[in-house]
Amino acid sequence: MTTPWDRIRAHWSARTWLRTLHVMTGVPIALVSLGVFAGLVALSIVLWWTIVGPVVALLILTRVAPPLTWLQRARFAAFLDREIPPLPRPSRDRGRLRRLLSDLRSATLWKQLLYHLLAGPLLGVAGFIAGVATWSACLVAAVVAVQLRLAGAGWVALAPAAGALALFVVVPWLLAGITALDTATARALLGPSVKDELARRVETLRVSRTEVVEAADAERRRIERDLHDGTQQRLVSLALNLGMARATFTELPEPARELIVRSHEEAKQALKELRDVVQGLHPAVLNDQGLDAALSGLAARAPFPVRLSVETPERVPPVVEAVAFFVVSEALTNVAKHAGASGAEVTVRREDGVLRLAVRDDGRGGADAAKGSGLRGLAQRAGSVDGTLRVESPHGGPTTIEAVLPCA
Repeated sequence: MTTPWDRIRAHWSARTWLRTLHVMTGVPIALVSLGVFAGLVALSIVLWWTIVGPVVALLILTRVAPPLTWLQRARFAAFLDREIPPLPRPSRDRGRLRRLLSDLRSATLWKQLLYHLLAGPLLGVAGFIAGVATWSACLVAAVVAVQLRLAGAGWVALAPAAGALALFVVVPWLLAGITALDTATARALLGPSVKDELARRVETLRVSRTEVVEAADAERRRIERDLHDGTQQRLVSLALNLGMARATFTELPEPARELIVRSHEEAKQALKELRDVVQGLHPAVLNDQGLDAALSGLAARAPFPVRLSVETPERVPPVVEAVAFFVVSEALTNVAKHAGASGAEVTVRREDGVLRLAVRDDGRGGADAAKGSGLRGLAQRAGSVDGTLRVESPHGGPTTIEAVLPCA
């Protein structure tokens, strides 16, 4: 059974001393912050008639705030075991003046300054005074009680002794409240905002998705290479051997000849299906010669005339190439199956950092992504690289499928 003394002893743990150190170290850091900012203000006032003084002061201000924030975060981690999430790092791909203007417009900088100039000093001084006052009062009451006891005033000594005991019990709760308030304020002003946290999560998801897409593309390439170099070659050898047997053993009994002929035809059909599978996974020509050559092969194999125009001054990333190839391949397959078209046109252009491709046919039209999985699959493929897909297919035709794929 837990007694009140056990609860008091548990409350008086090492955390109380660490909270005391946290409160005591808040004042020196706050004084340093105030001194730095007071110096910057003085510099701006003295050199107010020049443009250099205020600009230099603002530049120093944007550079001083992050180290002070790091120092405060280290204080919370060391004494309270509280992690203040780091702030997002500003972009460094811009000029110094643009970075300065961006920092001054950022709410993150002003939130840090609000803590270092107002909240931090106020909480630091209040905590310091409260901590020193309660500890001092507790010590003084204990000393008075001992002196009265030694002087023989037994009953009179009970009052300061009770006061010392009460303060001894109150100190941990008081320090816990002060540090909790300081922690909440620091999280709000020195930590990332909800917008920053959402942006960080979106960026993390974007990077994770890109890695997944690249890994899936690399796996398709590996499977295509293994099938092309292994299984397909074995089937080619088997079909050749059966063809030679079919041409050589002409005097075999008719059942045996029929078995060889049937096996030869099935081997050729299996080889054709395997080639289609390999082509659907990732065509080798796309790796070796690029998008133009791969799309030329698609146009040549289509059961209707296809006009192809590809203008890409330089190769796009492999993942984007793969997505573009499969969008065109699936679009031409849909045209052959459903459009009843007499011809199609495929155009591919790289401009303004994106790859724009369009597939147009003169078929009956009426294509609707909501009624079939094929067009939805194309939209999903385009979306996997932050691209967009638009389908325009009125009844009676023509049908146009346009995709915009970022190349970054």
